[in-house]
Amino acid sequence: QVQLVESGGGLVQPGGSLRLSCAVVGTVSRVNTMGWYRQVPGSQREFLGEISSAGVATAADSVKGRFTISRDNTKNTAYLQMNNLKPEDTAVDLCNGDWLRYNDRSEPEVGRSWGQGTQVTVRS
Repeated sequence: QVQLVESGGGLVQPGGSLRLSCAVVGTVSRVNTMGWYRQVPGSQREFLGEISSAGVATAADSVKGRFTISRDNTKNTAYLQMNNLKPEDTAVDLCNGDWLRYNDRSEPEVGRSWGQGTQVTVRS
């Protein structure tokens, strides 16, 4: 299996910062674009940003200037640096990644995996 595991969430006060990590667990040959999303129960997932395998990052307008996405390809890990957090940032933050691997018959397989999410709570 290819799994993504988020970490780094927690409770912070407005104006605080968090750095989330998204690690790909499992053997893959390549991880292409990785993305960050957030979701409030009962609502649709909201796109936060993504980063290509080459490290070109894009943030959604709603969080641009506060959130920065980066990655370390040697660790198959993406990061979401969140600064100046606001109460409306409270959500479960999730990551996904597009990957390539080869099975035991040396056949290529591609897929997209999602993490389980990490809770981000911003309140006084």
